[in-house]
Amino acid sequence: MNKEIITDEFLLNELRKRFQEKEKAIGELESMTEELKNVNTKLKESEQLKSHFIANINNEIINPFASVLGLSRSILDVKANDWEKVKYMAKLIFVEAHNLDFQLKNIFAAAEIEAGRVYPQISNVNVVQVVRGVVDDFENDLNSKRLTVDIINQTGLADKGTFFFKTDAEKFKLIISNLISNAIKFSKGTTIEVSVSTEEKDLVVAIKDYGIGISDNNKKLIFDRFTRLDAGINSINRGHGLGLSVVKAFIDLFEGDIKIESQLGKGSTFTIVIPEPDGSQHIDGYSSEGNEIFFDDEEMEVF
Repeated sequence: MNKEIITDEFLLNELRKRFQEKEKAIGELESMTEELKNVNTKLKESEQLKSHFIANINNEIINPFASVLGLSRSILDVKANDWEKVKYMAKLIFVEAHNLDFQLKNIFAAAEIEAGRVYPQISNVNVVQVVRGVVDDFENDLNSKRLTVDIINQTGLADKGTFFFKTDAEKFKLIISNLISNAIKFSKGTTIEVSVSTEEKDLVVAIKDYGIGISDNNKKLIFDRFTRLDAGINSINRGHGLGLSVVKAFIDLFEGDIKIESQLGKGSTFTIVIPEPDGSQHIDGYSSEGNEIFFDDEEMEVF
């Protein structure tokens, strides 16, 4: 019967091999433990951000709604023929109702995005008219900060007064509304510039403000729906948060792009690029305000 001779060298090699395997296992365990710690930290941060998000959304819904109710009740107590007071309170009701409508549209859009139920509904959209309509909607906010909006039509069709582009009217309007809303919130100057142009078959809209600007680190965060650059409850400037997350999701839906150029203390420029849909879609409808579709047999300039 042959006996296997175990040498000292064999034993040392075996021990070395087992030590290496054990070191590898310990390293993998440490790495897994570190990953679990990171996941746990992110979960805690996510829960905190969601709590802040819900609290902020509640304020942005409850406050305008309470104002509408209070002002409506006050109108009922106005003395006969005091129409100036009625007109003043009616204007305030409109402003609060517009703010509430704007916030609800963002919330519903975010919910549909989260559920994966967002699809483009393409029509021929009068881009410049939509931008003008959004500016009109924010007239009160602009006046309160003594801001004006300069709309620059660089499409080459300024003399014809219309510029139609194939896109989703409602989503395009909400994109522009959020970008102009944020420009108003963070402006420190007197003017906001909105330029509309084309590059080959792409629509390009740039919104420039002369405000507080955005740091390089924050540029990576502003499209997160659960993040606000200033999380203070009594912050003077609210946002960016939900609105810009909706903008980013819609731009991605269009297979477009959004770019940010900003310097702290000097302002920011948000530029969106929306490609024209492929030619396989037959489009007859037209939209001039961003929230309606109509049909017209008259010849129109369509890009």
